[in-house]
Amino acid sequence: MTFHDLKLIKPLILALDKKGYSNPTPIQQQSIPHVLNGKDVFGCAQTGTGKTAAFALPILQLLSLKKEQTSKRTIKALILAPTRELALQISDNFLAYGKNLGMAHTTIFGGVSQNKQTNDLKRGVDVLVATPGRLLDLMNQGFIDLRHVEHFVLDEADRMLDMGFINDIKKVLAKLPVQKQTLFFSATAAPDIMKLANTILKNPISISVNPVSSTATTVQQSVYYVKRENKRLLLKYVLKDGNIAHALVFTRTKRGADKVAKELNSNGIKAEAIHGNKSQGARERALKGFKDRSIRVLVATDIASRGIDIDKLSHVINYEIPEQAEAYVHRIGRTGRAGSSGVALSFCAHEEMSYLKDINKLIKKNIEVVSKHPFA
Repeated sequence: MTFHDLKLIKPLILALDKKGYSNPTPIQQQSIPHVLNGKDVFGCAQTGTGKTAAFALPILQLLSLKKEQTSKRTIKALILAPTRELALQISDNFLAYGKNLGMAHTTIFGGVSQNKQTNDLKRGVDVLVATPGRLLDLMNQGFIDLRHVEHFVLDEADRMLDMGFINDIKKVLAKLPVQKQTLFFSATAAPDIMKLANTILKNPISISVNPVSSTATTVQQSVYYVKRENKRLLLKYVLKDGNIAHALVFTRTKRGADKVAKELNSNGIKAEAIHGNKSQGARERALKGFKDRSIRVLVATDIASRGIDIDKLSHVINYEIPEQAEAYVHRIGRTGRAGSSGVALSFCAHEEMSYLKDINKLIKKNIEVVSKHPFA
């Protein structure tokens, strides 16, 4: 199947061709026709499956076909995301896909001055991508009117609930029109997720692709058993491999991320840390450097596991095993995306064995053990 088969309009096809996309992923194949038909959708799909395009493409098409020449643009589509990284990633996709359609859009999130964001809103936008906190803040200040929203997307809904955004979501929902199309995407179908979905979706089409219990078949996974105090030496040893040109390294804590990045730089390996305590400017600079390959290693906490979209990222390294097995799936989902191959390496100390056991249980297989290394 190609994107032409999905009945997308020519401006979108041209934008997809420019990005080198010709064949839709399963979530795109299943979602796009229903969204174009105006249906509410509940999509269960992990990161890396192409779900942003699954809602961005049909929304852009529907908006372009109804575009009216009015004195001021009003917000017709609202996409709510849990983190600023994910909001920016979604925004980049809307910009790329809609470049031939003349749509105006902006992204709003906290941690930065609101001036640029409010100036964009004053000029008028068709599509608004937002994180909940800043959205409510600007709504309360009178900068945002949601009465004309026709398409509402709640992306990474499970992450929203994990981060305590349920009350914020309810406040936003109360300001949206009753008549609208709602698209709800989550990596899991846990009871609390289904309860929320059932309150906001009307006769939804349910689509499930690669739920969180599965890992991409394109990712080669292995684990190294190592004493905790030797992990920094093992990381340095692993990064000596000339095949690892670009690696995303995960730690459990912000302090740990900073320490690992500092250690790598002291050993001549260009690295930056990214986590919630970093300013928005610092986070954007680190991401930019990682994307343009001027930074070889990005060290991140789990806040980055759903929001970093790096083309052809070859390696993910779990410097520390996550306490939640689902987080492992999200972490390694940063590589092996869009059909590319990837490698996920995990460093497991004795005290992390129970976490590894939970991961093996969730993904229904035992991760291959690398027994031959200097710090085994």
